[in-house]
Amino acid sequence: MSLFTFDESFRSQGYGIIAGIDEAGRGCLAGPIVAACISFKDNVFIEGIRDSKELTAEQRERLFQEILQNAFVGIGIINVDIIDKANVLHATRLAMIEAFKNIGRQIELLLIDAVELPDIKISQKSIIKGDQKSAVIASASIVAKVTRDKIMRQYHEVYPDYGFDRNKGYATQEHLNALKKLGPCPIHRKSFSPVRELMLF
Repeated sequence: MSLFTFDESFRSQGYGIIAGIDEAGRGCLAGPIVAACISFKDNVFIEGIRDSKELTAEQRERLFQEILQNAFVGIGIINVDIIDKANVLHATRLAMIEAFKNIGRQIELLLIDAVELPDIKISQKSIIKGDQKSAVIASASIVAKVTRDKIMRQYHEVYPDYGFDRNKGYATQEHLNALKKLGPCPIHRKSFSPVRELMLF
């Protein structure tokens, strides 16, 4: 079953306008959590949509542009200060709620990748590995990833010693080595291990 066919199965249950939500950056040591909420315009099918982790950077960028042209798109960005004050799940939910509020369309059913959003009072389904099953969730994963990667490349210009243009804030060996040598910069998540243990006083 294709990802678009999966979404169509909900329309047969009476849901007209469906949106999907996913996030990027939840497990990073630095930078924001970015969520996207996607709802396709009528009768859209985009070839190649799948989980962003299964795509090359070039494929993600091409699909990102196609999604922007053929869907309503909402973005939510939660920065490191809020991530450190809240737990990461709460920060993820805040990013998803912000993305939903920014989509600019009345949604009847929300498909969410493995998270529940009780503060959003519409019908919703939390789908385990949803980015591998649903076109709107997979599209949200692509938009969130591409948006966040751009942010991290911009941060690389400000903090070039950590390799954010390459590791995007994930715990690569290069990133960990820089942390051990330099300590954290302002966009590191101070509440996350191993940043917390490596902080220089």
